[in-house]
Amino acid sequence: MHHVGMTVTDLAAAVAFFEALGMELEGKAHMEGEFVDGVVGLDGSRSDIAMMKTPDDRYRIEFSQFQTPRSIDGGSRAPINALGLRHVAFVVDDLDDTLARLEPHGAELVRNVETYEDMLRTCYVRGPEGVLVELCQYFS
Repeated sequence: MHHVGMTVTDLAAAVAFFEALGMELEGKAHMEGEFVDGVVGLDGSRSDIAMMKTPDDRYRIEFSQFQTPRSIDGGSRAPINALGLRHVAFVVDDLDDTLARLEPHGAELVRNVETYEDMLRTCYVRGPEGVLVELCQYFS
């Protein structure tokens, strides 16, 4: 897998949120033209994208903010049991610190931080556009 794509209405907010999670901005670009229309299947599309990567350079998330046609809400606040791509997960060193860093960027804890056996602490937060982000802190 190279990357996962997410459509957002506020590109800067999405970048800031995922930078707070430790991801790095790899690059930004403006996308439009016949080539883009042919790939995405939308005539006259114009968007700005930001590609972010994990510090180990293994995984990426591409964020797209469309100017035309305008983005539509495809059920961004759907619960975890809805069909389709539902969440991205990150392993973090300190769950409490990560939650504190994400709070100024609008992270909403879905319910609780829970401990699973003697293995990990985990929770879901809502990020930009309501995307579900799972945070996992494994015990040594």
